Amino acid sequence: MTTKLSISVTDAHAQLIEKAVESGQFASASEVVRTALRKWASDEELGRLWDQGIASGFMEPGTTMKDIKAEARRRLAARK
Repeated sequence: MTTKLSISVTDAHAQLIEKAVESGQFASASEVVRTALRKWASDEELGRLWDQGIASGFMEPGTTMKDIKAEARRRLAARK
């Protein structure tokens, strides 16, 4: 389902949208805006997850990314 909205943007933003469509990078102005909204929503989610990670406490000194990934895989497997 889609909803049609009317929005106002600055002249500079309008030019960016027009250039993106003219270059063929996007099929329409709506596609540009939808892509920007998806990225914004993703960034919001990333920020929330980052905050959760910080709130969960610090890892032991010397913990590597390999250790963190292994622990994440272990926890994921335990959920199944």
